Amino acid sequence: MTNAFQSFCLALVQGMTEFLPISSSGHLVLLPYIFEWHDQGLAFDVAVHVGTLIAVIIYLRHDLIDIFVSFSGRTTKELGGADSRLGLLISIATLPALLGGLFIGPSVEALFRNPLVIAAATLFFALILMCADLFGAKSKHLSEFTLRSALIIGLAQVIAFIPGTSRSGITITAALALGYSRRSAARFSFLLSIPIILAAGGYKAIELMIVGSALDWTSFVIGISVAFVSAWIVINLFMRWIEIMGMLPFVIYRILLATWIFFLFS
Repeated sequence: MTNAFQSFCLALVQGMTEFLPISSSGHLVLLPYIFEWHDQGLAFDVAVHVGTLIAVIIYLRHDLIDIFVSFSGRTTKELGGADSRLGLLISIATLPALLGGLFIGPSVEALFRNPLVIAAATLFFALILMCADLFGAKSKHLSEFTLRSALIIGLAQVIAFIPGTSRSGITITAALALGYSRRSAARFSFLLSIPIILAAGGYKAIELMIVGSALDWTSFVIGISVAFVSAWIVINLFMRWIEIMGMLPFVIYRILLATWIFFLFS
């Protein structure tokens, strides 16, 4: 089994799971664990982060341009308009995860990097997601996001340091529980992913420069391109179908995955 094939599989999994409520970190821990693959290294981690980041930026380019223009003040709208307000709420919701990543992230990930923990988190948060989707009002829209909602979603995002939780899953769950529509919950989650992926990728890039290890250009290019294409396709399909299919398919998948992991590693 070649390194190129491993890189392709891992990048595909990263791209397909990064924005779905099924935990990319959990899948990326399990895949090498099951097949006994060696760690792909920091450069590959940077590559897949870059690929998924490009995908979500391209998909949300209009929202990001509106937010940037509103913040810059070069618009007929007041600076305190809806776009700049949304940008401020995203910044506020990002702070807990950034602080958590700085102080507790690595230790939590190392402590809970175990298949049975991943299975337990996958199952537990699948049930929480199901409850939020079934009983949430689903009546509020993106324009109605408040400071309180941003803080709650931001704090919920810290829980995602536990592998198997899913960053997108926990933020969508929190937004649904607060009464937002599925589409609005997913869109805010995707917007919130941009600074998080940027921070995570940037941190790993700094580590890579400090370590100064040789760059495997084959794995690097595969990582960026495969993660980008798969993430872009998944984002588009997810946002197109989310109101129709809801969260039940992902809840069922998580329950089946958790059951399989428990069976395999118990």
